[in-house]
Amino acid sequence: MLLDDALRGLELVAGLPGPIVDVGSGGGTPGIPLAVALPDRGVTLLEAGRRKCEFLEQWSVELPNLAVVWGRAEEQAPETHGVAVAKALAAPHVAAEWCLPLVREGGAVVLWIGPSAELARVAATAARIGGELVDSPAGFLVICKTGPTPPGFPRRPGMAKKRPLA
Repeated sequence: MLLDDALRGLELVAGLPGPIVDVGSGGGTPGIPLAVALPDRGVTLLEAGRRKCEFLEQWSVELPNLAVVWGRAEEQAPETHGVAVAKALAAPHVAAEWCLPLVREGGAVVLWIGPSAELARVAATAARIGGELVDSPAGFLVICKTGPTPPGFPRRPGMAKKRPLA
């Protein structure tokens, strides 16, 4: 089930250029299935939990295009990836704030979402940090990076949840 759900986003991700970062990778989905399906693309699993990283590192031995990074999205170098993906990371407007600064102009964020996602909040958040919510298939939000990440972003850890932009 998790594999099928991760691969539902394959077409969206495959159509976007550049390396992929799975933010808040947890158990490795959707990042590991995407790394298997897209062997010519670099995939980084970004996870804040050290124990989860230790588990994920086992996969990097099997998949040469896969890297594991222990850290928070707010602490990563901005605009270094073509695509950021996230599934069950946080509320979509918070996930957008964490993911969009990681993506360079012309790239995009792909979020797996549920039916209660507040699109207006995501669109408002994206607009403040160089992105635009575009028409997306059911179960997903796609945010295109249309401009540079403004100064002050990413904000320090915890701020996106504590004081959301929208």
